[in-house]
Amino acid sequence: MLVTKQAPNFTAEAVTADGQFNDNFELYSNIGKNGAILFFWPKDFTFVCPSEIIAFDNRIKEFNDRGINLIGVSVDSKEVHFAWRNTDVKNGGIGAVKFPIVSDITKSISRDYDVLFGGAVALRGTFLIDRNKVIRHATINDLPLGRNVDETLRMVDALLFFEENGEVCPAGWHKGDKGMKADAKGVAEYLAQNADKL
Repeated sequence: MLVTKQAPNFTAEAVTADGQFNDNFELYSNIGKNGAILFFWPKDFTFVCPSEIIAFDNRIKEFNDRGINLIGVSVDSKEVHFAWRNTDVKNGGIGAVKFPIVSDITKSISRDYDVLFGGAVALRGTFLIDRNKVIRHATINDLPLGRNVDETLRMVDALLFFEENGEVCPAGWHKGDKGMKADAKGVAEYLAQNADKL
Protein backbone atom coordinates (compact mmCIF):
# COMPACT_ATOMS: atom_id res chain seq x y z
CA MET A 1 0.00 0.00 0.00
CA LEU A 2 1.43 3.36 -1.04
CA VAL A 3 -0.91 5.79 0.74
CA THR A 4 1.05 7.84 3.35
CA LYS A 5 4.34 6.93 1.64
CA GLN A 6 6.63 8.95 -0.61
CA ALA A 7 5.56 8.66 -4.23
CA PRO A 8 8.13 6.62 -6.18
CA ASN A 9 9.99 9.02 -8.43
CA PHE A 10 10.80 8.16 -12.03
CA THR A 11 12.42 9.55 -15.15
CA ALA A 12 10.98 8.32 -18.43
CA GLU A 13 10.15 9.23 -22.00
CA ALA A 14 6.95 11.22 -22.46
CA VAL A 15 4.88 13.28 -24.82
CA THR A 16 4.51 16.72 -23.27
CA ALA A 17 1.39 18.89 -23.03
CA ASP A 18 2.48 20.76 -26.17
CA GLY A 19 2.93 17.54 -28.15
CA GLN A 20 6.73 17.31 -28.03
CA PHE A 21 8.92 14.37 -27.04
CA ASN A 22 10.73 14.60 -23.70
CA ASP A 23 13.17 11.76 -23.09
CA ASN A 24 13.86 12.80 -19.48
CA PHE A 25 10.47 13.54 -17.95
CA GLU A 26 10.81 13.39 -14.16
CA LEU A 27 7.82 13.05 -11.87
CA TYR A 28 9.16 15.19 -9.02
CA SER A 29 9.99 18.08 -11.36
CA ASN A 30 6.40 18.10 -12.60
CA ILE A 31 4.49 18.20 -9.31
CA GLY A 32 2.26 21.27 -9.15
CA LYS A 33 2.28 23.90 -6.41
CA ASN A 34 -0.15 21.78 -4.38
CA GLY A 35 0.54 18.35 -5.85
CA ALA A 36 -0.32 16.10 -8.77
CA ILE A 37 -2.70 13.44 -9.99
CA LEU A 38 -0.74 10.54 -11.47
CA PHE A 39 -3.06 8.18 -13.32
CA PHE A 40 -2.50 4.97 -15.25
CA TRP A 41 -4.49 3.25 -17.99
CA PRO A 42 -3.98 -0.15 -19.64
CA LYS A 43 -3.11 0.69 -23.25
CA ASP A 44 -3.59 3.37 -25.87
CA PHE A 45 -6.10 2.79 -28.68
CA THR A 46 -8.39 0.77 -26.42
CA PHE A 47 -11.96 1.28 -25.24
CA VAL A 48 -12.63 2.72 -21.77
CA CYS A 49 -9.30 4.58 -21.72
CA PRO A 50 -10.09 7.48 -24.10
CA SER A 51 -13.26 8.34 -22.19
CA GLU A 52 -11.27 8.68 -18.97
CA ILE A 53 -8.41 10.64 -20.52
CA ILE A 54 -10.80 13.06 -22.22
CA ALA A 55 -12.72 13.44 -18.93
CA PHE A 56 -9.48 14.39 -17.15
CA ASP A 57 -8.57 16.77 -19.96
CA ASN A 58 -12.02 18.40 -19.87
CA ARG A 59 -11.41 19.27 -16.20
CA ILE A 60 -7.74 20.21 -16.43
CA LYS A 61 -8.43 23.86 -15.63
CA GLU A 62 -10.19 22.83 -12.42
CA PHE A 63 -7.17 20.77 -11.35
CA ASN A 64 -4.67 23.44 -12.41
CA ASP A 65 -6.64 26.19 -10.64
CA ARG A 66 -6.11 24.16 -7.46
CA GLY A 67 -2.35 23.91 -8.08
CA ILE A 68 -2.58 20.27 -9.15
CA ASN A 69 -0.84 18.93 -12.27
CA LEU A 70 -2.19 15.97 -14.23
CA ILE A 71 0.23 13.29 -15.44
CA GLY A 72 -0.89 10.23 -17.41
CA VAL A 73 0.97 6.92 -17.78
CA SER A 74 0.59 3.73 -19.79
CA VAL A 75 2.92 0.99 -20.99
CA ASP A 76 2.88 2.25 -24.60
CA SER A 77 5.86 3.87 -26.31
CA LYS A 78 6.14 7.62 -26.73
CA GLU A 79 5.54 7.11 -30.47
CA VAL A 80 2.23 5.32 -29.80
CA HIS A 81 1.25 8.08 -27.35
CA PHE A 82 2.08 10.66 -30.03
CA ALA A 83 0.00 8.84 -32.64
CA TRP A 84 -2.99 8.49 -30.29
CA ARG A 85 -2.78 12.14 -29.30
CA ASN A 86 -2.78 13.05 -32.99
CA THR A 87 -5.81 10.89 -33.76
CA ASP A 88 -9.12 12.75 -33.77
CA VAL A 89 -11.58 11.92 -31.00
CA LYS A 90 -14.16 10.95 -33.65
CA ASN A 91 -11.75 8.23 -34.78
CA GLY A 92 -11.03 6.82 -31.31
CA GLY A 93 -8.14 9.12 -30.45
CA ILE A 94 -7.73 11.47 -27.51
CA GLY A 95 -6.84 14.64 -29.37
CA ALA A 96 -4.33 17.23 -28.16
CA VAL A 97 -4.72 16.66 -24.42
CA LYS A 98 -3.15 19.36 -22.27
CA PHE A 99 -1.12 17.19 -19.89
CA PRO A 100 2.00 15.01 -20.34
CA ILE A 101 1.66 11.32 -21.21
CA VAL A 102 4.47 9.14 -19.88
CA SER A 103 5.78 6.04 -21.61
CA ASP A 104 6.24 3.14 -19.18
CA ILE A 105 7.49 0.77 -21.84
CA THR A 106 9.71 -1.07 -19.32
CA LYS A 107 6.68 -1.38 -16.99
CA SER A 108 8.87 -0.30 -14.06
CA ILE A 109 6.63 2.63 -13.10
CA SER A 110 3.50 0.45 -13.13
CA ARG A 111 5.37 -2.09 -11.02
CA ASP A 112 6.52 0.56 -8.51
CA TYR A 113 2.94 1.81 -8.14
CA ASP A 114 1.62 -1.77 -7.86
CA VAL A 115 -0.77 -1.46 -10.80
CA LEU A 116 0.95 -3.84 -13.24
CA PHE A 117 -1.51 -6.57 -14.23
CA GLY A 118 -0.42 -9.91 -15.64
CA GLY A 119 3.02 -8.50 -16.35
CA ALA A 120 1.47 -6.79 -19.36
CA VAL A 121 -0.65 -3.66 -18.74
CA ALA A 122 -1.47 -1.19 -15.99
CA LEU A 123 -4.74 -1.27 -14.11
CA ARG A 124 -6.65 2.02 -13.83
CA GLY A 125 -4.67 3.45 -10.91
CA THR A 126 -5.15 7.03 -9.72
CA PHE A 127 -2.79 8.57 -7.15
CA LEU A 128 -3.17 11.93 -5.42
CA ILE A 129 0.32 13.16 -4.56
CA ASP A 130 0.64 16.15 -2.24
CA ARG A 131 3.09 19.07 -2.47
CA ASN A 132 5.57 17.11 -0.33
CA LYS A 133 5.46 14.18 -2.80
CA VAL A 134 3.49 11.95 -0.41
CA ILE A 135 0.63 9.82 -1.74
CA ARG A 136 -2.53 10.85 0.12
CA HIS A 137 -5.21 8.97 -1.82
CA ALA A 138 -5.26 6.08 -4.29
CA THR A 139 -7.83 4.08 -6.21
CA ILE A 140 -7.29 1.12 -8.51
CA ASN A 141 -10.02 -0.04 -10.89
CA ASP A 142 -10.12 -3.31 -12.79
CA LEU A 143 -9.86 -3.05 -16.57
CA PRO A 144 -13.59 -2.76 -17.47
CA LEU A 145 -14.43 -0.16 -14.79
CA GLY A 146 -14.00 3.48 -15.76
CA ARG A 147 -13.13 5.92 -12.99
CA ASN A 148 -15.01 9.02 -11.85
CA VAL A 149 -12.90 12.14 -12.49
CA ASP A 150 -15.25 14.30 -10.40
CA GLU A 151 -14.50 12.06 -7.41
CA THR A 152 -10.79 12.59 -7.99
CA LEU A 153 -11.40 16.34 -7.97
CA ARG A 154 -13.43 15.99 -4.77
CA MET A 155 -10.50 14.26 -3.09
CA VAL A 156 -8.19 17.09 -4.16
CA ASP A 157 -10.62 19.55 -2.55
CA ALA A 158 -10.71 17.46 0.63
CA LEU A 159 -6.93 17.39 0.89
CA LEU A 160 -6.61 21.13 0.28
CA PHE A 161 -9.37 21.85 2.82
CA PHE A 162 -7.59 19.73 5.45
CA GLU A 163 -4.23 21.36 4.74
CA GLU A 164 -5.72 24.84 4.97
CA ASN A 165 -8.09 24.39 7.92
CA GLY A 166 -6.72 21.46 9.92
CA GLU A 167 -10.20 19.91 9.97
CA VAL A 168 -11.03 16.46 8.62
CA CYS A 169 -13.60 15.78 5.89
CA PRO A 170 -16.51 13.48 6.82
CA ALA A 171 -18.35 11.09 4.51
CA GLY A 172 -19.70 12.71 1.36
CA TRP A 173 -17.89 15.99 2.01
CA HIS A 174 -17.82 18.45 -0.92
CA LYS A 175 -16.11 21.79 -1.35
CA GLY A 176 -18.07 24.40 0.59
CA ASP A 177 -19.28 21.92 3.24
CA LYS A 178 -18.25 22.18 6.88
CA GLY A 179 -15.41 20.04 8.13
CA MET A 180 -15.03 18.30 11.45
CA LYS A 181 -12.58 18.93 14.25
CA ALA A 182 -10.59 15.73 14.81
CA ASP A 183 -11.51 15.21 18.45
CA ALA A 184 -14.41 13.72 20.43
CA LYS A 185 -16.17 17.06 20.80
CA GLY A 186 -15.85 17.81 17.08
CA VAL A 187 -17.31 14.44 16.12
CA ALA A 188 -20.23 14.84 18.54
CA GLU A 189 -21.00 18.35 17.27
CA TYR A 190 -20.84 17.28 13.64
CA LEU A 191 -23.01 14.20 14.11
CA ALA A 192 -25.59 16.09 16.15
CA GLN A 193 -26.16 18.38 13.16
CA ASN A 194 -25.58 16.01 10.24
CA ALA A 195 -26.13 12.33 11.13
CA ASP A 196 -29.49 12.19 9.36
CA LYS A 197 -27.91 13.59 6.16
CA LEU A 198 -25.09 11.05 5.88
